[in-house]
Amino acid sequence: MQIRKYNTADLEQMIAIWNEIVEEGIAFPQEETLTPQTGEQFFASQSYCGIAADDNSEVVGLYILHPNNVGRCGHICNASYAVSSACRGQHIGEKLVMDCIRQARETGFRILQFNAVVETNIHARHLYEKIGFRQLGVIPGGFRMKDGHYENICPYYIEL
Repeated sequence: MQIRKYNTADLEQMIAIWNEIVEEGIAFPQEETLTPQTGEQFFASQSYCGIAADDNSEVVGLYILHPNNVGRCGHICNASYAVSSACRGQHIGEKLVMDCIRQARETGFRILQFNAVVETNIHARHLYEKIGFRQLGVIPGGFRMKDGHYENICPYYIEL
C-alpha cells in the first residue's frame, strides 16, 4: 500500500470512490456526484489530495485537505476521507488520516477539524479517538441521511 499525492491519471478512480460515498448518503454532506470535469476542478482546488494505491497501482482510497475557514481562522484545516467499499476494513482509512496529519503540518496548518462526523459512523469515530482527536460535542440532527431522517454529528479536532 502506497500513500502519495494524486495525479491526473488517478482522477477517474478517485471520482468513482468519491461518488460511491456521496451516493451512499451516510457520510459526506454533498448530494451531487462529480463528473470528470467537476471532479478535476474539485480535487485541483484542494490544498492537498492524497491517495492510497494498492500493489497494482489501483486507487483504493483518498483524502482531501483544505482550510476550514479564512483569515484569522485560516490555520485550521478540514479533511474528508473515502475508501472504496471493496477495500474497507483493511486500515486504509488510518493510513490516510495519518498521512493527512503529516501533510497538514507540512502545509502550515495548526489544527485539523472535522465539522460533521455522523454520530453513527462508529468506525471513523473510533479511529479518530484512537489517533488522539477530541470530540467537541454533539450537534443534534445535524446531518440529513439519504433516506431523509436526521442523525447527530460530532465535530472533532486535533492539534498538529
